[in-house]
This record gives sequence, C-alpha cells and structure tokens, in this order.
Amino acid sequence: MAEHAPELRAQRLARMLEARSLAVVGASERAGSFGLRLTTEALRSPARPRVHLVHPRHREVLGHRCVPSLADVPDPVDLVLMGVPDRLLPEQLALAAKRDDAGAVVFGSAPGLAEELVAAAGPLALCGAGCMGFVNVARGIRAIGYLERVALPGGPIALVTHSGSVFSALLRTHRRLEYSLAVSSGQELLTTTADYLDYALDRTETRVVGLFLETVRDVPALRSCLARAAARDIPVVALTVGGSPTGRVLVDAHSGALAGDDAAWEALFTAYGVHRVHDLDEMADTLEAFAIGRRVSAARTLATVHDSGAERVLVADTAERLGVPLAALAPRTRDRLAGVLGEGLVPTNPLDVWSTGADTERLFTECLGALADDPAVGVVALAVDLVPEYDGDESYPLAVEAVLRRTGKPVVVLANLAAAVDQEAAARLRAQGVPVLEGTVTGLRALGHLLARRTTPAAEAVVDEARRDRWRARLAAGPLGAAAAMQLLADYGIAVAATTEARSAEAAVAAADGAGYPVVLKTAEPAVSHKSEVGGVRTGLADAAAVAAAYADLAARLGPLVCVQRQQPAGVEVALGVVRDPLVGPLVVVGAGGTLVELVGSRAVGLPPVSAVRAREMLAGLVVDRLLDGVRGRPAADRGAVVDAALAVSQLAVELGDHLEALDVNPLIATASGAVAVDALLLPR
Repeated sequence: MAEHAPELRAQRLARMLEARSLAVVGASERAGSFGLRLTTEALRSPARPRVHLVHPRHREVLGHRCVPSLADVPDPVDLVLMGVPDRLLPEQLALAAKRDDAGAVVFGSAPGLAEELVAAAGPLALCGAGCMGFVNVARGIRAIGYLERVALPGGPIALVTHSGSVFSALLRTHRRLEYSLAVSSGQELLTTTADYLDYALDRTETRVVGLFLETVRDVPALRSCLARAAARDIPVVALTVGGSPTGRVLVDAHSGALAGDDAAWEALFTAYGVHRVHDLDEMADTLEAFAIGRRVSAARTLATVHDSGAERVLVADTAERLGVPLAALAPRTRDRLAGVLGEGLVPTNPLDVWSTGADTERLFTECLGALADDPAVGVVALAVDLVPEYDGDESYPLAVEAVLRRTGKPVVVLANLAAAVDQEAAARLRAQGVPVLEGTVTGLRALGHLLARRTTPAAEAVVDEARRDRWRARLAAGPLGAAAAMQLLADYGIAVAATTEARSAEAAVAAADGAGYPVVLKTAEPAVSHKSEVGGVRTGLADAAAVAAAYADLAARLGPLVCVQRQQPAGVEVALGVVRDPLVGPLVVVGAGGTLVELVGSRAVGLPPVSAVRAREMLAGLVVDRLLDGVRGRPAADRGAVVDAALAVSQLAVELGDHLEALDVNPLIATASGAVAVDALLLPR
C-alpha cells in the first residue's frame, strides 16, 4: 500500500478491519468446502455486518440470498473475502478495486501471481496472500477460512503473524491470551505488519502487541510504530524466524562477519525495547505475563517461594544463567520469614518453605506476603508445579489469592512442568489476573521481560549537512584510500594516527622520518582487505634501514602502495564498524579489535542514531569491556573515549550510511589517555 497516500491507506485498512459490509466470493454450503467455512465464519461475526454471498451457480447459500458476481453486489463493501481458485484472483481483485471496495483477504498462496495481484488490487487494503485472514475481536469481525471457537473473548493483545499455523495455535491455546485484533498477514503483498500495528496502536483496547515475523517490510513505518509503542509503554513481544541477510555478502569487511545474520533484528528490537522471545512457549508466557498481570512499578527484581528444595535450586541456577535478577531481602523480611519457617529452613531468596506440610495455606500466604511487602522485591512468584490435588487441597490458589488482595505488585505462579499443570486451578488464577507461567526457562524469561526497564528511543540525530554532502561527493567519486579513510574518521571527531601513503622506498623512509620512529608500515593496496592475514603489516620499525627493508618485502608480495604511521602505544584493541543490512539499513557494530575481531566473536549492534546510554550498554558485557578496566596490572583505559568514538561512528552511519556497504575501524587502540584509530576499511555502495 506504500504507493498510496498514508491517510487513504489507513482509512481503507480501518474500513476493512471494522467491516460493516462484506462480500464472500465463492460462498458455498458444500460439506467440508473452504467456501462453507468462510461463509460460516463471516455470518458468525458478532458485529452482524451486512453479508453479501457471491457464487455463479448458487441462488442461496445457508438460507441467504446469493448473487452470481461481485459486480452484482450493490454499493462498495468494506471487505471482500476471496474464496476462489488462485487463477481467478487477479480479475476478482481488479473488480473489487474498480468498485471502490475498501479491502480484501486473499487466502491462497497464488504462486507466481504476486506482481499481477498487486497491480490488480490497486488502492485496496489487502490481507495476504497466503494467509488465514483476521479476527477483529474488539469490533466483532471474523474474516477467516477455518472454523474457530464461536465465542472469542476480547482482550488487550494485538497479534500480527506471518505464519497461519502460529495464528491458529495462539488463538486456540488453553492460556488466557485474549485479543483485540489477530491478523494472519501472510505474504503482505500490499498491507504490512506496520499497517496493522499502526491501526492497533490507535485503539485504546490495545495494551500488548505480539509479532511473529519472518522478515521485515516497510522498515521506516515499522520503526515509527515501535517508537509509538515504546512512548505509550505498550510492550511489544516478538518472535522471529530466519536470519537477517546482514553479513552474507560482506566477506571483505570484518564488521559484516562480526555482526552476523541476526544483527538487524537485534539492533531494531533493542532500539525500541521490543521483548524478543525464543520460541512459542516463551511467547505465550510473556504475552500472558503482560496481558493479564500487573506491571512492575518500582524494584525490578524477583522473589520466589518453593515447596521443593531441588526445584528451588533449579530456579536459582536458571535465573542466574538467564540474567533474571533475584531480590536481596531486607533484614526485616528475613526476620519475619524466620518466624514462620520450619526448623532448618533458611529465610532467603529463592525461598524453600516446605517442612512438615502442616497448615500449608497459612504458611505460603505469610511467606508470599512477607516477600511482597519487601521494597526490594518487584515481582512475587509462587514457584510450584500446580499439579492436580486429588485430596481437594486448595492451599496454593488460596494463598496466591490472599496475597493478590494485599499487594499491588505482580503476583505470578511459575510452574516447572507444563504437562503437570492443573488447568482448572490455572484458569481460576488467571481469571483473577494471576499469570500462570508454564516452564522454568520460558517462565523465567517471561519474568525477565516483565522486569526489564523501559527503553527510551534515541532522539533524531542532528545532521551536519555540509560534512555529509562533502563526503557523499568523495564517496561517489570512487573508493577512498587509506589516508582518505582516516581523514573521514577524523572529520567525524575520531582521533586517528597520522597516516601518509607512499609508493616507493624513498617516499616511505621520508614519511617515517617525518612521523618519528618507531613506525608501522602497512600495505595500502585496495585489493588487500585483511592486511594482517597476508603479512601486510610490519610494526616496530626503528630506523630508515628497517623501513626500506620492510617496504621491499611488502612491495614485492602485495604491491607498491603502502601507508606509514608512527607506532601507537599498546592498549586495548576495539573494533568499531558500520554494516548495511539490506532491509533495515546501516547498523553500528562494536566488538573486540585487532586479530581477535572474529576469533572472540563478542559483539553488540545498534541502530543509529545510537545514544550515549546505548553505546555504554553495547560495551557492557563484551569481553573487550572487561579489558578496558585493566587486567594483570595494566592501567584502566579511557572507556569514555571509546564511547565517544562509537557515537562518532553512529553519526557517520546516520549521514553516510546510505552510501556505505561497510566500514571497519579496526583497531581503535584505547589507553589511559584516550582512543586512537589506526586502521580503517571502507566499502562504498
């Protein structure tokens, strides 16, 4: 829909999703047919839209009048459901567009017809092709080609998924996942995830977003939607399949290999605080935690209560591995717990409270309540398996319900084995707003998302237009040499080692004399991307004779063009870079530098413009970050200078990213007195 005015696009999409009139093309009452399912669901729409049935051979379907052609439907409709063979889709879409209908759903995959369908649809809002349709629960519209539960309770989740199987699975779980809107968007020939998300964010009922994505289309629109969701504190939970294409063709740039195929998703989601999940179980746990539970308002830590010492250790080990923060209990809380715990049990977090099993309800109520009252605790979890109790004991649900009434903090149940959960007890708790998370790993990951701090998207970067235009012209004129690449970095505020190019031994010696010994001699031949891997770097050259000998070797093996630099003091070597993802655009990469750039593999990526906070976060946790603190008696390096250099690379990506395939600044040598770039590789688009 990108070629049509955004206002018209949004209006047509809203009309389609909230249809008050619709046509079912291919309506049928033949048992087991797609047309029967499609017609049945359309007629079930709670909003009771005006439904027109279309079939060339039927005068009546399911007791409703049927017309032979879409052309016979009076007046434009809001939605056309295409229950016809793929070969008929282009003409039917063209007819709908000519009639000025608002939108259509194309269920068939229509192989080889994509361009023809797009041309035929024109200004239509188009769900599909290759989709399951949509259900607008909040507005009472069912536009799906399979039979769903008659009653779909409305809720706060807006779901958009590229997978039809995921669409039906998430609608049919036993969980309390209740939707305002659920869309199986399929191939998104015209209408994209961003379009649906834009619509959903305009509706007050949307309080949580779920995304299942195979790719990203209309990146600027999606970024705008994610920024809106972040600004409104609407959590977005996303599951992706298939790597981004980043790095697959950038074999000449370390930054591409270092970024990896997943970099675009990582950078995009981190920039806007999207909660990225690893599988559908984690998605269900996380959506439930956000949709029916309370939000964290103060401390962002977890406290858990257990009825098993072994499972307590399991949760503690898993939480540490996943980085889920456990609360350190206040002395007052520990004293309070000690007063109710059995002999031999320690008042700590995670907390094992099981001893004799006597007076279970009181014991668990008191312990959960004590944790909930601790200011250092953000979320309280009853971490039991919630198995069926064949003696009718309701102690666990009663304890959770009692604490829920006493606190405003999130209270959840964390079950370790999904297959053992008593679904009747779980449904009872969920109905009261208590998420029941079904798995140690997925449940703790969901709690990690619930506890995560809000992300504030970076402000728009200020562009230096004169500098941008100057370097765009330079890049358009042809590849930059080694010295020019260093000038580019310097123009963006990065300290660089003075670099002189030379094409003869005499010129190399003269440059070394001017720089001051010792010097470094490097090949500057454009065909050589990775200098160290071909023996193209000679360090510690202390006099003219050493420079002349090194030049003779490099010239004979690699070519006559070299560059000369004064050797920099040893320090921590960092790699900074820009890599262009074909879908998302420029990404900023930070990692270990020098010869460790690919061996260590520790890296972080950011979506420019990168803020100072995000730059520090990118460094934190990397192997190179620990080296900056100083190891084995070495002084700490200037971390601030590294952050400043990363911000400069981010600004460069903002201004020149559309003209670059990749940029490597490797290494940036960080010492106690600053950070200096000593080499750069630039690949123009």
